[in-house]
Amino acid sequence: MVAFKIDRAKKQIEQLGGKVEAEGFGRDGEGRSASVSLLCRRSISSEVKYKRCDLQVSIRGRLITPDDLTLIHNLVQTHWQRGRKFISQELCRQWQWYQPNGCLKDMAARELLLRLEQRGFIQLPPRVRSANNEKRNHTPSPIKTVGIPLEGKLTHFGPLELKMVRHSPLEPLYNSLIHHYHYLGYHQIVGAHLKYIAFLDGQIVACLGFCSPAWRVSCRDQFIGWSDEIKAKNLHLIAQNNRFLILPYVKVPHLASKILSLNIKQIQKDWFKYYGHPIYLLETFVDQSRFKGTSYKASNWLLVGETKGFAKKGKTFLYHGIIKDVYLYPLVKDFRRFLLQQ
Repeated sequence: MVAFKIDRAKKQIEQLGGKVEAEGFGRDGEGRSASVSLLCRRSISSEVKYKRCDLQVSIRGRLITPDDLTLIHNLVQTHWQRGRKFISQELCRQWQWYQPNGCLKDMAARELLLRLEQRGFIQLPPRVRSANNEKRNHTPSPIKTVGIPLEGKLTHFGPLELKMVRHSPLEPLYNSLIHHYHYLGYHQIVGAHLKYIAFLDGQIVACLGFCSPAWRVSCRDQFIGWSDEIKAKNLHLIAQNNRFLILPYVKVPHLASKILSLNIKQIQKDWFKYYGHPIYLLETFVDQSRFKGTSYKASNWLLVGETKGFAKKGKTFLYHGIIKDVYLYPLVKDFRRFLLQQ
């Protein structure tokens, strides 16, 4: 074990948010006495710096204790050669950190480990791939489609069908259409999400996407009436309609509202099949400067308020000035009973 010089230790403690009043001791942000020990350990494969302190750290809603840091440090040392992915998965197993569908919360664990490394608590093994990997930043390639212009009444065409295309041969086509025709473009989604393509008379006419909901939406939270504690427990019971695209060569009145209504009948079953838990409420955000929300109103979505023009980035909120209407759609009559359950 290598002892750090006192002045260097003081500097590192201050970087963690503490104030050093005596050698090896300080106080946390609430004025409580806090002893701090800084350790440096050497693994067989490489040097791993490890800081143990009783300054409390909260990441992704979990309070990281000194015992947690010890566990994580031991996992890193033991499985250094097996890489970051195995370490994050093993951490999930140790903590019994599972999604409602039984899968490991691997991405959440990876984010937690990265943030601990950024704060200087641990050092992870080298990446197998660059952080800017091709899959994450890949721009969908254009896929040629036979886009025959459609114009006329909905009743003049054949049947309207909606297909869920996540993890199907049609998913690249969905990604390409969203990237090239939707004003927000395509972004790789981390977390729960589903993708749909709509066909009218056998021709592709629209794309529809759903993902995990936003954490804080004041008018939505007031409409539901829940506390942050209950919301943290039940937020996964909501899904957000994050993309809706009618292809530009399709001019069929009432098609958008018809697709939304068709999707409402289907998404509950698809979400449960894919993620192993039900959803009881849908949400979406409509840019006031671009759209009037006509199709959502026509399919009985509820306008409950508007956003304040901020976007979350890390732990802070940045003002971008884009005000969006907030629409909700209860999938069951007693949705509040499920969302407010303890």
